[in-house]
Amino acid sequence: MKKYCEECGKEVETKVISKKEIFKVLGEDIEIQAQVLVCADCGEEFYCEELDNATLINAYNEYRKKHKLLLPEEIKQIRELYGLSQRSFAKLLNWGDKTIHRYENGSIQDKAHNSLLLFLRNPENLKVYLSENEHSLDEKQLSKLLEIVSKLIGEKDKEHACKFLDLYISSSPSINNGFKSFDYEKFGAMVVFFASKGTDLLKTKLMKLLYYSDMIFYKENCVSISGVEYVHLPYGPVPDKFDLLFGKLEADQIAHIEVEFDGLYERHKVLPDSDDFFEILTDEEIDVLERVYNKFKSFGSVEISNYSHKEKGYSSTLPKEIISYSYAADIELD
Repeated sequence: MKKYCEECGKEVETKVISKKEIFKVLGEDIEIQAQVLVCADCGEEFYCEELDNATLINAYNEYRKKHKLLLPEEIKQIRELYGLSQRSFAKLLNWGDKTIHRYENGSIQDKAHNSLLLFLRNPENLKVYLSENEHSLDEKQLSKLLEIVSKLIGEKDKEHACKFLDLYISSSPSINNGFKSFDYEKFGAMVVFFASKGTDLLKTKLMKLLYYSDMIFYKENCVSISGVEYVHLPYGPVPDKFDLLFGKLEADQIAHIEVEFDGLYERHKVLPDSDDFFEILTDEEIDVLERVYNKFKSFGSVEISNYSHKEKGYSSTLPKEIISYSYAADIELD
């Protein structure tokens, strides 16, 4: 690009250089690396609308980063996440009609507005906001928005569950999981097997039945059934992160826990929501589960917990420590 340079008194070639400049943004000095058009011969600076506008935007964005404010494109992403127009989003927030338009086009939002936008970026928070705040959305807009929010919350729960399973699945086979990567289907089938026996199966007892089943199968086959790691907890061996894992089983309608009250005590009863285990478990695996069930079918939760405390794997480990499958050699069912 050629321009007339008053310093050189002629048309000259130009180039773009990078230099530090300080801009005033809301009364605060903001230093940025600016792109400036200059004379290739003498270095005289030229006005360039495109570069100067970009520099001003960079100064504003640097201010936003410094004060932890959302960028214009981030505000737009929040609005579009819920399928709202700029006008509808402003109505939802009880802001002026042009407020969102100004923010998305570069105006710097105040901190109170920024905090609300950050809060509403989470669909669960928007659901709470809709139930507790007055807004100007009509019935049709509100119904559509609630539908979108419910869908987003469902997708988020599913994503969390998948990430949780990835933590198990990504674990390499080792002595801690019975030389088998976690198998969610096998684990679910084991839970359904015991829960389908028609007895009052409580959560505490189930966890011990799972432990003995995996350990005995490992002892006889050098590999576990489920690939679960078991940890030392006060009531005996328990599958690591059991409550989170059981939440996944409940979400997938495989099994769930029903809380019953017996005076001042809670009983966490395990109930099956599926009967699909025969196709998932092998005959050898079912045989081990049957033997474990028969061994402990007359045991209550307290009795089986006390029994598990005597196992070498439990007595030789510390609280919250993983119980290695190497201790399976010391377990006897008879």
